[in-house]
Amino acid sequence: MYQIIQKKRLNESVTLMKIHAPYVARKARAGQFIIFRVDEMGERIPLTIADYDREEGSVTIIFQEVGYSTKLLGSREAGEFIADFVGPLGNASEFDGVKRAIVVGGGVGCAIAYPQAKALHAMGAQVVTVAGFRSKDIVILEEEMRAASSALHLATDDGSYGRKGFVTQILSELLEQDAGYDLVVAIGPVPMMQAVCDVTKPYGIHTVVSLNPIMIDGTGMCGGCRVTVGGKLKYACVDGPDFDGHQVDFAELSKRNRTYQPLERESAGHACRLFAAAGEEGHHA
Repeated sequence: MYQIIQKKRLNESVTLMKIHAPYVARKARAGQFIIFRVDEMGERIPLTIADYDREEGSVTIIFQEVGYSTKLLGSREAGEFIADFVGPLGNASEFDGVKRAIVVGGGVGCAIAYPQAKALHAMGAQVVTVAGFRSKDIVILEEEMRAASSALHLATDDGSYGRKGFVTQILSELLEQDAGYDLVVAIGPVPMMQAVCDVTKPYGIHTVVSLNPIMIDGTGMCGGCRVTVGGKLKYACVDGPDFDGHQVDFAELSKRNRTYQPLERESAGHACRLFAAAGEEGHHA
């Protein structure tokens, strides 16, 4: 069992939790992920490690409550326990030799972009962070990203905070002014990551994306997280999750990520008929 030692609401649907997991914290690095189960009957859910504290023995996760399991996790409070917290899994991000980088995060993807920016900043690299959100009320980790960056550019779709527009517009302007960056990291919705890669490709700037395909076991055995990169079959859990964005087959990735959407919607909104028929308040069966 793993204890929740801190819980913090970042916005209406996004929650930060610190989990006491000293063995995971001991080896965790930026770019890696964990798989959790809330209880013994729960499903396995992967989440990227947002931060870690080796001395405290804690690992920070940030998640959006969109399905049954993430909503169940969000209902837990500090001091309570969850059944499983396995990791660190996947390959840590490799930033050797990077002197100047742009880190682009979209929405809750900023929870993954932040540790990348933090790792680069700690190496002494010049880090420009570009973060995009739909509106001001869902902005997360602004101060943390600012502290890990040489410069932070914020954008919202509706213009309610920062600059109105998309992260790709800011990225395009930055590269037009100065294309001398060693690396661009893009993390967020698949269409956003693809758009970032389209912007950087003409400049020949190495662009890394963190992929989030459907995943079950996290060890390469189930094959659920397979992606095509450079025309070759890869598994995000053991070959990634970081990949060369210019080599990713985004069309295939998008299609695979939509495979179970009808079932996901049913799971998130299903009310047990047994209890409803008895006149009791419906809940997840």
